[in-house]
Amino acid sequence: MRKFTKPSFTLRSITESRLFFPLVALSLILLFDLIFIPGFFAIESKDGDLRGSLIDILRNGSTVMLLAIGMTLVIATGGVDLSVGAVMAISASMAGILMNPAALRNEVFFVTDPYYTFQPLWLVIVAALVVAIICGLWNGLLVSYMRIQPMVATLILMISGRGIAQLITNGVRVQITYAPYAYIGQGWVILPFSLYIVAFIFALTWLLTRKTAIGMFIESVGTNFRSSFFSGINEKRIKLVVYTFCGFCAGIAGLIASSNIKTSDANNLGFATELDAILAVVIGGTSMAGGRFSLLASMIGALVMQAITQSMYAVGVPAFALQAIKAVVVILVILLYSEQVRGFVRNITAPKKEV
Repeated sequence: MRKFTKPSFTLRSITESRLFFPLVALSLILLFDLIFIPGFFAIESKDGDLRGSLIDILRNGSTVMLLAIGMTLVIATGGVDLSVGAVMAISASMAGILMNPAALRNEVFFVTDPYYTFQPLWLVIVAALVVAIICGLWNGLLVSYMRIQPMVATLILMISGRGIAQLITNGVRVQITYAPYAYIGQGWVILPFSLYIVAFIFALTWLLTRKTAIGMFIESVGTNFRSSFFSGINEKRIKLVVYTFCGFCAGIAGLIASSNIKTSDANNLGFATELDAILAVVIGGTSMAGGRFSLLASMIGALVMQAITQSMYAVGVPAFALQAIKAVVVILVILLYSEQVRGFVRNITAPKKEV
């Protein structure tokens, strides 16, 4: 008698995947773009590089995707980092002042040579990332060893971080004209160069969390940190590592954002991006209470946030009304992830019993 194997992919397994709801949300936004924004999906080749609205979503969303990678690990431990936007400003300010230190002397100094920098590029990048890592380490120490609530601990740096960035640049918006640095955010190699940076950080994080025990330790701490402690897991060290790594991701995002606009603006750079990063992780299905996480789902969630922003601008929604639109999206996401909706989906996708 011939046996028939059960298909590995069923409607039930697809709907229970962590990628299902983020992909549905992204598909709905893209469907809106297809209907109401003519030429939104048009992609053209210019000097061998791909250009178009879809490419712009990937390019402009690179900073949120980087923040979402670090934020996913933080939220998976049951915490949150409200300071990533301020860390972006600190990182960008450090990079800007190393390339153009005249701002420290309160001088108006414009460099016309696109290949002039006071410090070499490698030192600029390393110094900016070291400062960002120190900021993440500070948050991790407050949360893990000082036992301060994550929201309160990171709120300290969120408030004071932009003041620190202002002190670094002496309150001046530092203009960045160094072409190799600008290439980080504006360069293209078929696709935007910043996407390759995001892909590298994502691949590295995925390998560390899925091919080593670190990912299991993070999920264990987020699920029940007391049980993790009695299981031999040093939950303080795990939290310290994830907050430090989140600061590292924010530092890279600050470099990309400042190189894209060629300015180190301590007041506005990275402003409110922490909210987009948190929403991206929530859309990706990671619970704010901690536990299991999906980096890929968070990346899709970041694209959802950027697609909303770009779509609203394309249809003429003013910038001051964009936050209200995002608030509506938050409500829809909360409803989408509610137990009632999930139960309804499980019921309609459940296999029918044979009579």
